[in-house]
Amino acid sequence: MAGPATPSELIRHKRDGGVLTPDEIGALVGGIVDGSVSDAQVGAFAMAVYFRGMTWEECAALTRSMARSGLVLDWSRAGLDGPVLDKHSTGGVGDTVSLMLAPLVAACGAFVPMISGRALGHTGGTLDKLASIPGYDVAPDLARFRRTVKEAGCAIVGQTMELAPADRRLYAIRDVTATVDSVPLITASILSKKLAAGLDALVMDVKVGTGAFAGSVESAQALAESLVTVAADAGLRTVALLTDMNQALGHNVGNALEIREAVDFLTGHRREIRLHAVTAALAREMLMLGGLARDHAEASAPVERALESGAAAERFARMVVALGGPGDLLEHPDRHLELAPVRFPVVPDRDGVVLRVDARRLGLAVVALGGGRRRAGETVDSAVGLADVQGPGDPVGADRPLAVVHARSMADAVEAAAVVRLAVPVGDGPAGPPGPPVLRRIGPME
Repeated sequence: MAGPATPSELIRHKRDGGVLTPDEIGALVGGIVDGSVSDAQVGAFAMAVYFRGMTWEECAALTRSMARSGLVLDWSRAGLDGPVLDKHSTGGVGDTVSLMLAPLVAACGAFVPMISGRALGHTGGTLDKLASIPGYDVAPDLARFRRTVKEAGCAIVGQTMELAPADRRLYAIRDVTATVDSVPLITASILSKKLAAGLDALVMDVKVGTGAFAGSVESAQALAESLVTVAADAGLRTVALLTDMNQALGHNVGNALEIREAVDFLTGHRREIRLHAVTAALAREMLMLGGLARDHAEASAPVERALESGAAAERFARMVVALGGPGDLLEHPDRHLELAPVRFPVVPDRDGVVLRVDARRLGLAVVALGGGRRRAGETVDSAVGLADVQGPGDPVGADRPLAVVHARSMADAVEAAAVVRLAVPVGDGPAGPPGPPVLRRIGPME
């Protein structure tokens, strides 16, 4: 087939199961950037890929075109004395890992320019969480971004106008067209941003379970293999960990609430076991890929030392200040993070133990409260969410609720509480023990 002359012909070709050439994909990406491809056409293309998929070659071409749709950073002249590393998660519920991991790895000698995203579907977005910190600039100019990475060792920000602009537009449209959970589109979206960030290596956290886009280990492995394969094609060293998302990873779900949990984690006030396990596992992989440790055993000591000494917390505080946030966030989070006016304990219908958790329902409950987006451009309420969410095997009853809803109104709280009761069934137990938080490793050193 000759190259499609118009976006509609290209979309029709993919809709009918055709394979697009790199030039055709490049033309489409160029149209996404310059606006000659309409929102409706971008959504139609995403839906065609959702149903028809892409070959490895198509996915790699889409990834490279999106990465080159704007500026590609070069850190070689920045005077950094360590590797440039990053991590990305496919999206979870109560997943605050990035907030702790970036400063943790920075405290171990790496530099982490983390390009993060907004909420997608039922999952939280790291940028929405950070935007709940007063003054924090989630979209700094490149000069401030580079300066923060060099001075603090890490900077968690959104895509600037210059970095992967094609992905920024496609990302927003996928969120509202039910095309989020497409392996080729997820792969291209994630890796285009990471390639544009000029990384030396990347670790992927691929979530599995009720709160993940990949509900089974098999589908998560397919996504992880896609990410590792396409990244290798682009010359980016990448390892993927499959991690459990059959319950909220932490205790809190919601933007300001998750910042509070991250502060508690970094300062040692409270560290949920599963959250600690996933964060430490990803940190070890990053240090190994960056040449800062030879194996997991050698990587464990600096990771735990950076947490216990407060070095990771200090890096986080330095990053917040460098990007415009308050200097005393770690010491006085309640001075700066907004609290919702209504706090409603979700008491179970009976005493017992939590049998299982539908984490996706929990995430959707937060979206309904206003803590996520149902359409592109919608404002997110940073204060609402769920606190002290219980997990499988936890005892619950009149004096130990399933969660505490943080809401703007009592009506909203009651509605969210009904969803939480459906998402967290209670029985006599004993519930089966939760599986390990880290399920599988996929990468070049297996």
